[in-house]
Amino acid sequence: MSTAEDRPLDAEDFTRLMAPFEPFERAPVVAVAVSGGRDSLALALLTQEWAAARGGRIVGLIVDHALRPESAAEAAATAGLLGRHGCEAEILRWSEPKPRAGLQEAARVARYRLLREACDRRGILHLLAAHHAGDQDETVAMRAARQSGPDGLAGMPAAVELREVRLLRPFLGVSRSQLTATLLARGVPWLDDPSNADPRFERARLRAGNRLPRATESGRPGRERELAAVAVGVLEISPSDIAIDRSAFVRLGRDQQARLLSRVVQAVGGGNHPPRRDRLDRAVSRLCGVVERGKSGSALDFTLSACRLLLRQVPQSRRLQWIVRPEHGRRGGRNGAQPLIPAAFFACGASLASHLE
Repeated sequence: MSTAEDRPLDAEDFTRLMAPFEPFERAPVVAVAVSGGRDSLALALLTQEWAAARGGRIVGLIVDHALRPESAAEAAATAGLLGRHGCEAEILRWSEPKPRAGLQEAARVARYRLLREACDRRGILHLLAAHHAGDQDETVAMRAARQSGPDGLAGMPAAVELREVRLLRPFLGVSRSQLTATLLARGVPWLDDPSNADPRFERARLRAGNRLPRATESGRPGRERELAAVAVGVLEISPSDIAIDRSAFVRLGRDQQARLLSRVVQAVGGGNHPPRRDRLDRAVSRLCGVVERGKSGSALDFTLSACRLLLRQVPQSRRLQWIVRPEHGRRGGRNGAQPLIPAAFFACGASLASHLE
């Protein structure tokens, strides 16, 4: 008898998983990071069907890290498989010299750089990655070992605003066994990366030990929905910036102020990490500082994490807003016209946000 853990995903399931990330452009052209493994192949095929039903298509982006002699042939085989299923594919090769220490982290940084550059070059707005529930559990376990704070223990976000593209992870609530069943039901073969079982790497050691806390134990859904609800009354989002209502911000608790501002500047500035806590605390104090009635202007402006924060008075009103903009302007291309929606406030309040359940 089939259970939810081993039932293949179908088009209806995937439409439900993608719903919290709306809106998408008409006839969406979506990039999918594809390694050739079962998780990313399942994501590519489901996304292709989802995009085609909306008059769009996908581009499978295959990163060849060039760490093993057979990697080039594997990348080519994956591109061929995608082609046989009607998917365009591009192979991105990491050709720079490889470091002797910290190889896995260097490979991860290079992989995301190559993916982002490819999306920017093609004018693609959305990049999908196949991280699933098991990956989330491993992330929480690794961060717990490093004594991360509550936000770090929340694991990977389902949506991240990068400078070039929006990174989406629709499978965070899906088990790997269900993704395996999806490919088996379609008769699609996959490649297994030997590094996934290499004890030199932390994730492989965690899998071998089989002692992973569930990511949902971290309290992420509750904390994110709480922050999403707060943001509704504080933020105004436009294609070029985010405005923070000063009076509403001042009324928040200190922890909410810090978390809200952290997420906003990370989204607008496109950084990979939140601001340092000491800088963030100083910025919160400036946003809450005493301001003469109706006063605004450049004398009160400052920068934080590649963002400019400008205190301005709303026209025809005494209301003050802190305007958060990229310090040096957003990069060109179609992504520059997209709303700057922080991940924490993007899908977390949606009733269909099953990837956060």
